[in-house]
Amino acid sequence: MDDDATDNHPETDPQAGEDHAVVLGAGMAGLLAARVLARRFPRVTLIERDELTGGGPELRSGIPQSRHAHILWSRGMRLMEQMLPGVTATLVEAGASLLETPRDFLWLSPADWFQSVPGTKVLIAGRDLLDWTVREEVLRDGRIRILGGAAATGLVAGPDGRSVAGVQLRDAAPLAARLVVDATGRTSKATAWLAALGYPAPAVTRYDPHLGYSSRYFEMPADPERRWHGMYVQSRPDLPRGGVLVPQGKDRWLVTLIGNGEHAPPVKDEEFFAFARSLRSPALYDAIRDATPLSQATAFRSTVNEWRHYERLERWPAGLVVLGDAACRFNPVYGHGMTVAALAVEALAKEIRTLDPEQIAAASRRIQRSTTAAAAVPWQIATSEDMRYAVTEGPPPDRATRILQNYMSRVMVGANADPVISGRFFGVLSLTASPNTLLSPATMIRVLSKWRLPTAPDTADYPAHYRPAGDRA
Repeated sequence: MDDDATDNHPETDPQAGEDHAVVLGAGMAGLLAARVLARRFPRVTLIERDELTGGGPELRSGIPQSRHAHILWSRGMRLMEQMLPGVTATLVEAGASLLETPRDFLWLSPADWFQSVPGTKVLIAGRDLLDWTVREEVLRDGRIRILGGAAATGLVAGPDGRSVAGVQLRDAAPLAARLVVDATGRTSKATAWLAALGYPAPAVTRYDPHLGYSSRYFEMPADPERRWHGMYVQSRPDLPRGGVLVPQGKDRWLVTLIGNGEHAPPVKDEEFFAFARSLRSPALYDAIRDATPLSQATAFRSTVNEWRHYERLERWPAGLVVLGDAACRFNPVYGHGMTVAALAVEALAKEIRTLDPEQIAAASRRIQRSTTAAAAVPWQIATSEDMRYAVTEGPPPDRATRILQNYMSRVMVGANADPVISGRFFGVLSLTASPNTLLSPATMIRVLSKWRLPTAPDTADYPAHYRPAGDRA
């Protein structure tokens, strides 16, 4: 990173905003947005309310999920690599794991254990490591600067009253900009800021599955016979408890327990283990019961799906784009957040690739619609699955959704063992393939003619490719 990449003195000259873009939020969406904006703007400033020490990966309040399990699906990995060539290798060298799912995992789906079937690549790392590494790579571009410990408090209206000309900063002079990108995630105040400029609030669609996380780190026990690298015991509507175990470097595991409603996982030590023991399979509990805890458990409860429909507003100011979770956020249990951020930034890059800064600002309404469209498929995946649970609050499923849910249950049964169905299922889940892949006549015939609905018991035995130490032949 350049020595002068962190700037604590924002430019106050209004004329300086003409070829200047400001990005609010230095999470994944904000960092990648700054990267692609620097191709068209001579200057890009990232504004991050957290103090950034610059000393290495850090868990910070601006990323509240950072203490819980994260994955980057293959589509997101590929897009991130296109924007930042070599970043994947850098992450792996720093301790991230590049794995094949489901082959490298013990994965108990709602139907049964996945066999050794084709799937997709995933990158697994702590969110602190992911953000630090991406930030370091982004700030190698001398056109990009970051203001740590700074907070935006509002938008600056342009002289015509129909555009945004910068941002108000807390305890500092306004920062002029041709384009402002709000990528502050769930903390976005864009609706209130737009209201202050005379714009109506957008319609909001909301599904709350009342899902909770509880996570803690463990020392990875030595076991030369272990043939898996991670584990996922999925919940079902009749037993809404699950758990994820993923590697964090070479010698640690991160275990995230998951539950809906009254089944939200606890944080107290003994209760944490008891919850793990109550899952549909004893596999996760057996993996950690003799492992040394390296931290206390940490809870996370903000898992609502919420779409603020800025793309539907009839009036939209030139010079503003609301990106990523600030526009549409998901239940994180499906692991789509970072990949959707990369998809939205890819849409941004396509929209601006031939435009100059003034044209980009003028096209902000079109850009808003294009970037938001990246959320459509993961939104469908998250909400249709969440609607299976009785505690989920939101619009009830219509007949088409119920038919899709029934069909996807059959797809899951097939994907557990059939390599063709599995490959297509993981193509859709990783956002690499269109959902229509699973609705083609050939796939539907294969799914409906060969497989029945799930009949697995609430408590599943161990899969054939794993036995606890005491039970191995």
